Amino acid sequence: MQNPISRLFSLLTLVLFSTLALAAQIPEKSPNDDNQYRFIELDNSLKVILVSDQDADKAAASMNVAVGSGDDPADREGLSHFLEHMLFLGTEKYPDPGEYQQFIKSHGGQHNAFTAFQDTNYFFDVQAEFLEPALDRFAQQFSAPLFTAELVDRERNAVHSEFSAKQKEDGRRFFSVKKAVSNPDHAFSQFAVGNLSTLENTEENPLRPDLIEFWKQHYSSNIMSLAVYGPQTLDELEFMVRGRFEAIENRNLETKRHVASLYRAEDLPAKVTAEALKDVRSLSLTFPIASQEDNYRTKPASYVANLLGHEGPGSLFDVLKRAGLAESLSAGLGMDTGENATLEISISLTPEGLSRHEDILPLVFDYIEKIRQKGISEQRFLEMQNLARIDFRFREQGNPLHEAMRLSRYLQDYPPEDVLRAPWLVERFAPEQYRDILDRLTPDNLLAFVLAPEPELENPNRTDWYDAAWTREPLNPEALRTQSLPELAAQLRLPPENPFVPEDLSMVPGKTMDQPTRLGALEGLDVWFARDTRFDTPKANVFVGLRTPAARASARSYVLTQLLVDTINANLNAWAYSASLAGLDYSVYPHLRGITVRVGGYNDKLHTLMNRILLQVASPALTEQRFEIARQQMIDGLQNKAKDRPVEQTSEFVQTSLIEGAWPTDNKLKAAREVTFDELQSFSEALLSQVDPVMLAHGNLTEASALNLARQIDAIVLGNSELTEVERSQVRQLPDNETKVSIEVDHPDTGYTLYMQGDNTSFEERARFRLLAQIISSPFYEEIRTNRQLGYIVYATAFEMLETPALGFVVQSPSANRVEIDQAVQEFSNSFEKTLTALTPERLEREKQAVISKLLERDRQLGEISSRYWREIDREMDSFDSREQLANAVKQVSQQALLETFRKAVLERAQSLQVVNGGDGLEASRALGRLTELPPVPAS
Repeated sequence: MQNPISRLFSLLTLVLFSTLALAAQIPEKSPNDDNQYRFIELDNSLKVILVSDQDADKAAASMNVAVGSGDDPADREGLSHFLEHMLFLGTEKYPDPGEYQQFIKSHGGQHNAFTAFQDTNYFFDVQAEFLEPALDRFAQQFSAPLFTAELVDRERNAVHSEFSAKQKEDGRRFFSVKKAVSNPDHAFSQFAVGNLSTLENTEENPLRPDLIEFWKQHYSSNIMSLAVYGPQTLDELEFMVRGRFEAIENRNLETKRHVASLYRAEDLPAKVTAEALKDVRSLSLTFPIASQEDNYRTKPASYVANLLGHEGPGSLFDVLKRAGLAESLSAGLGMDTGENATLEISISLTPEGLSRHEDILPLVFDYIEKIRQKGISEQRFLEMQNLARIDFRFREQGNPLHEAMRLSRYLQDYPPEDVLRAPWLVERFAPEQYRDILDRLTPDNLLAFVLAPEPELENPNRTDWYDAAWTREPLNPEALRTQSLPELAAQLRLPPENPFVPEDLSMVPGKTMDQPTRLGALEGLDVWFARDTRFDTPKANVFVGLRTPAARASARSYVLTQLLVDTINANLNAWAYSASLAGLDYSVYPHLRGITVRVGGYNDKLHTLMNRILLQVASPALTEQRFEIARQQMIDGLQNKAKDRPVEQTSEFVQTSLIEGAWPTDNKLKAAREVTFDELQSFSEALLSQVDPVMLAHGNLTEASALNLARQIDAIVLGNSELTEVERSQVRQLPDNETKVSIEVDHPDTGYTLYMQGDNTSFEERARFRLLAQIISSPFYEEIRTNRQLGYIVYATAFEMLETPALGFVVQSPSANRVEIDQAVQEFSNSFEKTLTALTPERLEREKQAVISKLLERDRQLGEISSRYWREIDREMDSFDSREQLANAVKQVSQQALLETFRKAVLERAQSLQVVNGGDGLEASRALGRLTELPPVPAS
C-alpha cells in the first residue's frame, strides 16, 4: 500500500503536470484581446486552434496543408493547384459539385483557396449560427473527396483559363523570369499554375489516377493545421471539430525539404533584365541568406530590413527620391523555405533612375556598409521592441476569416504558445544575428533584377508558358564597391531616434458616443465629433474634407489636382515616415469633390502630424523636377490602363461614362501631356480659393481636442478661402433598352460587362438589387464558369455606384466571343426566371438574412467605424443609419417585387449597358458622347 505522503506527493505532481499541460494549450494573447483560445491536437495529429469570440456575427475556418507547388511532380506541373480546385467539387456525403459553394453563399459567406510554394490554404466564412453544417461540408473535402471523373476535364479547363487570363500580366511574367534564373535543381524553378499541356488528360496519360495518387502521397492530417473561429464556446467548437476532422487520414507523412540552394553560387553576382509589357520600371536586389524560421523570437531580418527600407531624411530611399531616381523602396524577407531564404530590396524607378540603375547599385552597398558600421545599436533595438510591444498591447482584431487564415498558417511555423504573438515577438538584442545577415549582403552574393519596358535585349531568352523576354549578364563585384554617385553617398545617414513613439497611452474619460454629433460650423468648417473608446485602444482618426469646385471643372483640373496631391505627399514622406513606424498613418488623396486629409493611429502625437500636413496642403513646395516625374508617372499609369485585363477595361468604361466628374482615360491622358509647371503653380494658388470644408474627429479624443484641431485647420488652410457648396456627384440614368458599346483592347481574351441599372436610389430599389445579386451570383458562376467553361473570371455582382443600384454580369473568356457569351448569359437569365418563381418562403428568408448579415456585420476596428461615419457625412446622412435602413428594406422585399425587378432589369434589359471588346456596338468615343449627356438617376 502506498503511504499517504507519497500518495499526496503523486496527486500534487499530477495536478501540477495537468496545470502546466493546460497552460501550454492556451496561446499567449494581447491584453486587449477578449477572445478565448484553445490549442488541441486530434488523435490523427491534426493541429487545431479554436477561437471563441462571443460577439462574432460571422464564423470562419481555415485549413492549411503543408503541401504546395513545390511538391508537384516534374512531369505534372500545376498538379497541387489542380488538386486545390478539385477538392471543392463534391464529397461522399455531399456529392453535388456546387453544393458547398451554394451553402456558403446562401448563408452570407464566402469561400476560396490558394496554392503557394509550400502551402495550400482553404478557407470560408459564414453566418455564425451555420458554422456547424459548414464545417461538416468543409471537413468532408479533406476526408472523403470524390474527384469525380466527369469533372476532371472541366476543371483542368478552369485552371487553363486562370493561366490564360493572367498571361499578359507583368507580375506573372516577371515571376516566370525569377523561376527561369533560379537553380534548376530547386522545385521553385517549376511552373506552378498548370495548363492543358501540363495537366494532359488522354487515354495514354490519364489525369485522374495521377491526381488521386498525388492526394494519397501528399495530403495527411499530421501535416495539416486548422483554425476555427466563432461565437460558440471553446467546448462547443471542440465538439464540432473532433468527430468531423478526426476522419481525415493520418498517413504519417513528412513535409518536403528543399535543401538545394535557390540560386547557384556560380551564377552570382549577376544582373537579369526582363521586359515589361506596361510602363513599369524597377530594380530588385535579391541576396540568398540562411533560413530565418528559427529566429522568429529575435527577428534579425526585420531589424536589418527596417534600416534598409527606412524612408526618413538621409535614408537610401530619401536620397534616391530627392535625386529624381526612385518612386518607392521596400526591403524585407523574400522567400523562406526553412532551408534557404532571400532578403530583397525592391526599388521602383523613374525613367532617369532606370537609365542610371548601374550607378544606384553601388549606392545601395554604401548604405549597407553604413548599417554594418553604425547601424547595430541596442538603442535602435529597444525602440523596435517597444513599438512592437505597444502594437501587440493594443492590437485590434481582424475579421474572422482573416484571423482564421492567419492562425492556420502560423500553426505550421510557430509553437502553439506563440501563435498569437509571434509577429510582434522581439525578445532580445541579437547583434550576432544582424551581422550574419549583413555579411550576406555583399556584391559577390547579389542577383539584381531590372524590369523595364522595351529594354532592347539582344538575343533574349524566353520563359516557358509566359513568353517573357530576359537576359542575364555577370556583374563585376569590384565595380559595385566603387562609388558612382559620391554626391549622393555623402547625403546618406542612418535614422535618428523616432520622435513619434507614443508616450501617453491613456484613455479619455466618458462613454462611447452612439454616433457623431455636429459641433457647429467653425468659421464655415462643418465639424463632427464622436468620442469612441469601445476597443480600449488609445487611437483616433481625423478626416478633413476640402471640397472645391476647382478639382472637377475638367479633365485638366483632375490631372492638376492629382499632381498637386503627389507634391504634397512627396514633400511629407521623409518627415512623416517615422510617424508611420510609430503607429500613426496618414493619407492625402484626391476624389470627385476635391481633396481629403486623413490622419489616424495613437492620438498622443496625432496633432503634430496633422499640423505638418496642413502646412504642406496650404502651401506646397513645388519643384519642376517633381512635377516632371509625377506627370510622367501619371502618363505611364494612364497608358497602362490600355493593357489591363479586358474585364477591367469594360467595367471601368461603365464607371467613367456614368459617374459625373469621372473623366475618360483619353481625356486625362491628353491633359497630362499638355499641362505645364506654371499651370500647376497657378492651380495650387487657386485650388482652395473656394472651399466647402468638413471635418470628422473620431476615437480617443475629447471634444476640446477636436475643436482645437478644427481651429488649426481654419488658421492654416482656410484663412483666405471663400465658402461655397460643392454638390455630390451623381450617376447618369441610362436610356430605355440596352446600349451596346465596343472598346478596343489588346488582349486575346474577350471581356464582357453587362450593367443593368435600377430606376432610382431609394432604399427599396437598392434592397431589391442587393437581394437579386445575392440569389443569382452562385448559380451564374456555376452555369457560366463551371458548366459552360467560358472562362476563369466570371461573376455576378451588385454593381452599385454612389447609391445607384445595379446588377452586373462580368465574364472574361479565352475561347468564346461576345455573341457566344451574351447568348449564354441570355439563356441563363431565361432559365433562372423559373428558379426565382419557385423560390420558397424559407429560401427567400435565408437569402435575405445572408444580405442583412453582410450589411450589419459587426465593426471590429476603430478605422472601420470612422470610415463608415465619413461616408455617411459625405452622403449627408445625418442619422448615420444607412445600413440599418437598407437592411430593413431588404426584410420587406417580396418575391413578387424581386421577380418584377428581375424581369425588367435582366430579361428586358430595360436600362442596361453592355460593354465588350471585339464587338459590333457603338464605338467608345461616340458612346461616351451620348452617355455623358444623360440626366442623373432620380432619388426615388
